[in-house]
Amino acid sequence: MHHCRNYYRLRQGASPIMISGHHLNCTSRWFRILVRRAPVLAIVVVAFAAKADDVLIRAWPDTFILNGPSSDGFSDMRFIFARSSAVGCKTNCPEWISAEGAITADTPALLKRVLKKLGTRKLPIIVNSPGGDVDAALQLGRIIRKNGLDIAIGKTEFSDCWPGTEGCGASFGKGVAYFGVASDGGAMCNSACPLMFAGGVRRVAGGWAYLGVHQITTTWFPSTRHFRTTYKTIRGKRYQVTTETVTEGRSYKTYKMSKGFARKISAYLAEMGVGQGVLDKMKATPASDIQRITLHDMLTMKLATSTDTVELFTGVILCMGDKPAPNCREIAEDARPAAVTTAKPAPSRQAEAPSSKPATAPTAVPFRGAAGNAAPEMRFVVVRGSDPLCDPDCPEWISAEGAITPRTPQKLRQLLAALDNPRLPIVISSRGGDLFGALAAGRLIHERKLDVVVARTNILGCNPPGAGCLDDNGAYVGLISQFGVECDSACALMLAGGARRLVDPKARLSVSSMGQKRIVKAYLDEMAISPGLFAAIDQSSVERQLEPDVMLKVGLVTGPDTSDTLTGPAICRSSPKPDNCRLPPSANAQAKMPPEL
Repeated sequence: MHHCRNYYRLRQGASPIMISGHHLNCTSRWFRILVRRAPVLAIVVVAFAAKADDVLIRAWPDTFILNGPSSDGFSDMRFIFARSSAVGCKTNCPEWISAEGAITADTPALLKRVLKKLGTRKLPIIVNSPGGDVDAALQLGRIIRKNGLDIAIGKTEFSDCWPGTEGCGASFGKGVAYFGVASDGGAMCNSACPLMFAGGVRRVAGGWAYLGVHQITTTWFPSTRHFRTTYKTIRGKRYQVTTETVTEGRSYKTYKMSKGFARKISAYLAEMGVGQGVLDKMKATPASDIQRITLHDMLTMKLATSTDTVELFTGVILCMGDKPAPNCREIAEDARPAAVTTAKPAPSRQAEAPSSKPATAPTAVPFRGAAGNAAPEMRFVVVRGSDPLCDPDCPEWISAEGAITPRTPQKLRQLLAALDNPRLPIVISSRGGDLFGALAAGRLIHERKLDVVVARTNILGCNPPGAGCLDDNGAYVGLISQFGVECDSACALMLAGGARRLVDPKARLSVSSMGQKRIVKAYLDEMAISPGLFAAIDQSSVERQLEPDVMLKVGLVTGPDTSDTLTGPAICRSSPKPDNCRLPPSANAQAKMPPEL
């Protein structure tokens, strides 16, 4: 807890008093202290003198908190032992400490208990946090540095079950480990979290992690304190009696960093070997906003130590060499308990409760989404148009269907890296999913200047990757469908990253509040989307469908065009020819299998 000194004066004065209902004829002194910025737990030093002297009062604010971009959806930080469940990892696997949630005053004590269980082992920390208590973050940074631990910004996705559920986890001697994988897609370290992050020996923030800072919010608790001193004579001996009355005022907040606190953070950053640019960014960003520090700037400020991703600490390859990494641990056999390996996944949104009632005809509804939109994880495949009107020069595109997850940005990045033509438009249909995965994917789309259209792709002949799906050009064969198309919640944010953004007339696009308001607002500003869209999102606690005119008005779409503008069979006959048009290869050329992620 940070303490910032403020000085107040105490003046004496005479006043009659009543004690226990009896009037006393004795000398009395009245002390009134008006503490304008006193906290609840102020330390008060009062010297009562016989003369009417001024007495110095020292008071400290109760707590300094960096309110995260929002702590919506985040509980208090907890630390969990995680063991990799990635493919290729069996008996010897990397382990780490997953740290997710808001930083509170109790968080440092929790970390100390976790490290005590580890003994001499040094596991890296994978953190995902919106921020929280500043003093606690400074303590966490010092604990991490003292124990020589590495840190990375990332999210741990547990593969079998969520920690805390019955039968979940496996015991490996000290503590219980939970199986999962870590990625930087959609992970964040905001507000007070960068101060904790600065404590790592090696500090890694991958390209898809979000690290942001802003001003400090100080909470004050005004109070008025009355000290009443009386003197009572009993059996000829005089006694002093002092009573105190505290009247609490209305709490309020200030949003500017004091010089004393700035010096404290400056000293901490110097202690950790981090540049003062972090402090400058904090002071320059209003508390109501959040400013992202790019990886390049983090390296310049020495906040990050390399351009590596979270796999530097969690990759399976760490345990495959002659000298495994310190966080690798070998076990005789896979120790997962039966309750874990047979754990049932949570029901999907499509699941219906069983009913004993006789089956009846379903009620007609205006919209029924395609099954692929609710797939557990978004899949990207390259598709070539099969309309006879385009033969032989047909458009190609990337089909994106299914739920957005933290791995979605990385899978899209891998696909684009493997393509001969990385400028293909994206045809998306999804019920939404992970907020931060959508933001990271949207930024990747924005960075690559890709077009996005909300529509569905019907793969002809079979479902990828079955046999017979590929044509001679090495792409899946398909047609654009305007039926059963939806783009809900997080999907709309992914759409916002497109250079051209189109929505077919029959598609359903809906938005709703997903928390993390400041981050969502900053993202939409970054994508040059009108504030009207954020207002529509913020006001919708449930999914709200946007009409085409509203989408156009707020700038979510760039025009009234349909998917034919990007994928229609006639676009390859225009001049200049779009980037996503390609002639079939020559007869002796081998068709290249497109990557599927």
